[in-house]
Amino acid sequence: SRSMEPGEPREPQEPREPGPGAETAEAQVWEEAKIFYDNLAPKKKPKSPKPQNAVTIAVSSRALFRMDEEQRIYTEQGVEEYVRYQLEHENEPFSPGPAFPFVKALEAVNRRLRELYPDSEDVFDIVLMTNNHAQVGVRLINSINHYDLFIERFCMTGGNSPICYLKAYHTNLYLSADAEKVREAIDEGIAAATIFSPSRDVVVSQSQLRVAFDGDAVLFSDESERIVKAHGLDRFFEHEKAHENKPLAQGPLKGFLEALGRLQKKFYSKGLRLECPIRTYLVTARSAASSGARALKTLRSWGLETDEALFLAGAPKGPLLEKIRPHIFFDDQMFHVAGAQEMGTVAAHVPYGVAQTPRRTAPAKQAPSAQ
Repeated sequence: SRSMEPGEPREPQEPREPGPGAETAEAQVWEEAKIFYDNLAPKKKPKSPKPQNAVTIAVSSRALFRMDEEQRIYTEQGVEEYVRYQLEHENEPFSPGPAFPFVKALEAVNRRLRELYPDSEDVFDIVLMTNNHAQVGVRLINSINHYDLFIERFCMTGGNSPICYLKAYHTNLYLSADAEKVREAIDEGIAAATIFSPSRDVVVSQSQLRVAFDGDAVLFSDESERIVKAHGLDRFFEHEKAHENKPLAQGPLKGFLEALGRLQKKFYSKGLRLECPIRTYLVTARSAASSGARALKTLRSWGLETDEALFLAGAPKGPLLEKIRPHIFFDDQMFHVAGAQEMGTVAAHVPYGVAQTPRRTAPAKQAPSAQ
């Protein structure tokens, strides 16, 4: 080939085929640009599921947020002064209340579920249920946005009972600081509990929802507690031995455990049993040897299980709960609720069964503060 003279124009060359790996490099550049843009763009919130498809958790405003000062004004000065105070402070977010870590844990589970099942509506749906007047709504909305909570459904009943709304939303669990409203919900067959703030703050898991249940009069009926009350412990042990293979009737929170189990299975079916972000505990005063088998066999007969079963044979529950660190613990006896509270556990009282009868006739002084 001849050498080119200086200044001689070059012949046009055929475009060269891109070498191996060029496409991959280009795809990588696009992917990096997309990730960069996605991080800049505001996150799109997921769509709210239809209530009948979801596990609906209704939470009162005083369960979700601390409203001690507001409640004091309401009690001492009346509703007009209360509304005026809320309007004046509507740009100040409320502090987190006892149900706040539980709600955050529900949202963490939802994120995992949506990653695995993007089109499924079988997730937790949180509804804020409050007997507040609508004027207070702006402060509640501001607080929810401040903490980046995904709560789209609000019911502000303006002093009316929330029961009909709880039914309309197919509520699986109702948490409130108002014991009277909780009793009303239980009487209507809705799983409900009065939630109490712990005496001190304990750090709970950010990535795994932990729920602890008492057995009798919570997951199960109060049949066995009635026998203890009427005939004493010895007769109770005999009765449980004789009826070991006869399942107990269901208690008010059986349906909520069932809903948790259904969501757990969605993780198990993807091979994630050990990394499941929901963990359940049975924490019961029953003793394993004399009355534990009936409790476990009852759960099995329902097709349910808890991840852990702790039979305390009458020992205090507080120290064990301190080790578990659940987001919430349900019990039908205020004695156990107070014991859990003292050790830093968020505990919720289920007003169901024979243990409640004296309290019904003389609802004198309420135990730990429900604010």
